[in-house]
Amino acid sequence: MIDQKIKPDQLEGSLVIVGANHRSSTMLLRDRLFISETVLPSFYNRLRDAGFNEAIIFSTIDITEIVIAAPSNSPATTAEEVVKLLAAHAGESRSEIESQIYTLSGREAIKHLFAVAAALDSLVIGDTQLLGQLRSAHRHAHTNNMTGAYLNNLVASSQKAAERICFETEIDQRPVSIAAAAVQVARDLHGDLAHSTGLLIGAGEMGEMLASSMRSAGLGNLIVTHPSDQRADTLGHHLNCHIGAFADLAQLLTQADTILTSMNTRRYILDAENLKTATKARRRKPIFVIDTGVPGDIDPAVEVLEDVFLYTLDDLERVTRVGRASRAQEAETAWQIIDDEAAIFDASQSVESGEPGELHQADTSDNIESLRRAALDEAGGDAEKATRLLLNRLKDLPKNSRDT
Repeated sequence: MIDQKIKPDQLEGSLVIVGANHRSSTMLLRDRLFISETVLPSFYNRLRDAGFNEAIIFSTIDITEIVIAAPSNSPATTAEEVVKLLAAHAGESRSEIESQIYTLSGREAIKHLFAVAAALDSLVIGDTQLLGQLRSAHRHAHTNNMTGAYLNNLVASSQKAAERICFETEIDQRPVSIAAAAVQVARDLHGDLAHSTGLLIGAGEMGEMLASSMRSAGLGNLIVTHPSDQRADTLGHHLNCHIGAFADLAQLLTQADTILTSMNTRRYILDAENLKTATKARRRKPIFVIDTGVPGDIDPAVEVLEDVFLYTLDDLERVTRVGRASRAQEAETAWQIIDDEAAIFDASQSVESGEPGELHQADTSDNIESLRRAALDEAGGDAEKATRLLLNRLKDLPKNSRDT
């Protein structure tokens, strides 16, 4: 990616992110907010008509975010305009959208985007797919002539932060272990997965990850279904598998050896009666059911059924026997890297924003001080290590004379 010099007026107003994820909103609203590739050009045109020249639309199964470098507006004004566009797209009132979205600006927005790229705040901690999806969103923004120096450098820096977290921590061991546990239980119950059929109900991040892992482990047939035909089509495309009509759910249950639920609707989508009927039709051939819903998608009463083996994410975590204290330490290290890289990005953009001779000494001192504090925190009081870290990070700061 080619770096471009950033002028001061490009930084005024800072970075603004308006979005909805699994923590802030219902699955129903996220279904309506989802912006498919076919809709991207028209949505970018609406952003351009609203006065924005540099933006990235990041929309996946479980998160939709509009990332904007807005030099001419205050963060509040920018957020207000974006909410109007999202409300029109989703067919919802602005008050409904505002009650379930978040707005971040400045350093907090930078740290959030870095955390998204590294999958630190997702249902699947450490999922490397998210970084690829962010890069894809950036490419679409570039295709639609909505990228610029600030967001180009921001995405590059988010990738650097994600890569550091990948190499310097073992944060991704949690989702890998959960997937391995799911595959292990499925094989224990059904034997060779090549002769097995899986059914994914819903489009949540964890459900998709487990379904993908089972396909990689040799699952012979996968069917996805969702109340939204568009979401089902998108999920089927992502997983390269069959799509079943949600209206035919009862019949789909009879075909499934393994069922993954990932709806997160705060109501049960399967109960004991559904699955009892399915096992009768299957002549008591067992069904492995994984409930990834938060809260649960499946009535706990299902556990009394003799031929249904219900596992939650907590059950799978117990199978892995990975200590929570170890995971917490890895997450703490990862967040420190996010803080570190956000400080470096902030400092580098501030340094690059001025023409030669225009940068104030106080600004330079503040930037170096932020790097010094980050280095000291990471070094844990080791002065020699902190010095090495600081020198290395000062080398990363772009020179004012860098060519575009």
